Amino acid sequence: MVKEKPGFNLFFRGKPVKLILSLKRGAKYATVLSKEVDCTYSHTVKLLEQFKKFGLVDFEKKGRIKMIRLTDLGEELASAIEGVLVKLSKIK
Repeated sequence: MVKEKPGFNLFFRGKPVKLILSLKRGAKYATVLSKEVDCTYSHTVKLLEQFKKFGLVDFEKKGRIKMIRLTDLGEELASAIEGVLVKLSKIK
């Protein structure tokens, strides 16, 4: 689970940031993601569809399960967000 740093709520929307950072740790399916970020399944799927529209994630169907993984652009964005969170943690 992603811990919120000081200033997090000032600059970011919590669930989308937690979702993209969770995907940075590896491909998962929507149910697991929704539990990790403490979000309803329907809201998670809605956010993932927006991420897909922006080219941040890809869906890979394995049997009945859709695995979600970050694209190269999604990886870059997740890394940039992590960098900003590190800088925010230095704020007193």
